[in-house]
Amino acid sequence: MMAPVALAAGLVLSGYGAGVVGAVLASMTACFAGFIVFGGVIADRVDSRALMIGADVVRVVVQVVMAGLFFTGHIVVWQICLLSAVNGVCGALFQPGLATLIPRIAADVQGANGAIRTVESLMTMAGPAVAGALVGLTEPGGIFLAYAVTYLASAVCLALLRLPAADSSVAAKENLARTSFRSDLVQGWQEFRSRTWLWGVIVIWMALMLLSWGPMVPLIATEVVAEHGPRTLGLVNSAMGAGMVAGALVAMRVRPVRPLRAGSFALLLYWLQPASVALGLPVPLIAAGLAAAGAANAFWGVMWTTSVLTQVPTEVRSRVHAYDVAGSVAMLPVGQALAGPASEIFGAREVLGFSAVMSVGVAVALLSVPAIRNLRKVEGRGATDRVPNTVEEPAGREIR
Repeated sequence: MMAPVALAAGLVLSGYGAGVVGAVLASMTACFAGFIVFGGVIADRVDSRALMIGADVVRVVVQVVMAGLFFTGHIVVWQICLLSAVNGVCGALFQPGLATLIPRIAADVQGANGAIRTVESLMTMAGPAVAGALVGLTEPGGIFLAYAVTYLASAVCLALLRLPAADSSVAAKENLARTSFRSDLVQGWQEFRSRTWLWGVIVIWMALMLLSWGPMVPLIATEVVAEHGPRTLGLVNSAMGAGMVAGALVAMRVRPVRPLRAGSFALLLYWLQPASVALGLPVPLIAAGLAAAGAANAFWGVMWTTSVLTQVPTEVRSRVHAYDVAGSVAMLPVGQALAGPASEIFGAREVLGFSAVMSVGVAVALLSVPAIRNLRKVEGRGATDRVPNTVEEPAGREIR
């Protein structure tokens, strides 16, 4: 969460504009989205913890080099883009390992995901604030040194983590090592597309990224800053972060039998985020709208992640999770790119109003798919071996 502030501050103070900042951030996001599927295959073939530690160590080096460039004032755009791209690749190698690691160490996978989402929400508020404070205390290079320390702390914590005794997943990894990388990639795709609830959610989520979330984020920032100033933007974003904390805490307590149905109902509140700005409401109501949307998003996130980690077999979980993440973020940069042209043609508030309508449509679409709304939870650690790929209809009939 420090990265956007660190890069924006360093590049702007070095004389570059928004276009360069966007290109650097895009290089990181594009490499993350482009490589995460391959990261999923690798995580299923090797020791996922070792892979995650290795990714963190490389990111420590990347941030130290980045700090050196900004401290010396030797800023070359292609070098910064390259370092950001390496950071994105490392993130793609790190992320799939979580899908294997969390169920191994947590007897209560939903509670663990709720705790993770709570901390992530707190860091959503704290990360930019800390980076902003460091800008005032030191040069932008200092932010990157602090950034490097966070990755070092992550690597140390992972190295010290006590894991349970090896299980059948070890044998599965040994079998994978004897197969080709391509066949593993294909198998992950087959496992992904064989679950209607899984690919159905991703297809609907891609529509959300393209038609609502992608355009909404830059347009809300632009409208709030133009009408109320940058401090207000920070205030309403903090309100959203607080809502995310509340939603994650609720998700730790509430244990619905059909988690995706409950999460989809929660998403019916998401339209309040773009609508509060589109309607030109007072700042307290905008903050309330963002807080409600943040709570809904966090609750859905816990329900969704828990479903993936408990319904998908251990031996393919990292690959399936990678396809999930890749699909989820694929349309985000497209939606962001469309925000500017669409607002020029139709107006920013009109586009935000459209985003609100699409947000409601996404929640309704999720609830309209039987495989999504009827997916039943799996108790305990989840799918450590094989879990039948079925959901139960109200009449008791099982469907894929």
